[in-house]
Amino acid sequence: MILRFFRPGIGAALLGARVLFAVALSPVALAQEAHQPAQSAQSTEESAFLAENDAAMTKMMNDMAARPSGDIDRDFVAMMTPHHQGAIDMAVIELRYGKNERLRRIAQEIIVEQRQEIDAMKLAIGEKVTDTTPAPTQPGAQPAPAATIHDHTNMHHDMMKQEPK
Repeated sequence: MILRFFRPGIGAALLGARVLFAVALSPVALAQEAHQPAQSAQSTEESAFLAENDAAMTKMMNDMAARPSGDIDRDFVAMMTPHHQGAIDMAVIELRYGKNERLRRIAQEIIVEQRQEIDAMKLAIGEKVTDTTPAPTQPGAQPAPAATIHDHTNMHHDMMKQEPK
């Protein structure tokens, strides 16, 4: 064994350093692999799905890195809003490409629930809620005109104002 040629302290230190380096490098390599789009996509549709999902995840992670404002509640909302929006974006991508009707229904529920939570958090800190235009679920789809959309935001806001009986 090569360690016999070194003094016991140096050989052990070199071996320990190599093991430590290998252990520390493994999670970094695995994490990078997990966030890279799959290179072996089987179809154009799957490639598009993976690319859109990767872009949504990247946007979410970047947007969650909010600069502290000094107000814990506002900082919480500033970080949670992109987290919830990321879930919405991923659900929209499922609706565009997914075939499983159960998962598509769950994706629809995610969109509604996450939008409601974003609005509730914003209302809690006194911010106006966002536009309620439906998310496009088809590539290149245009959202419906605002005049044709039922305004759930005002309904939710009115519900928040009501006192319990």
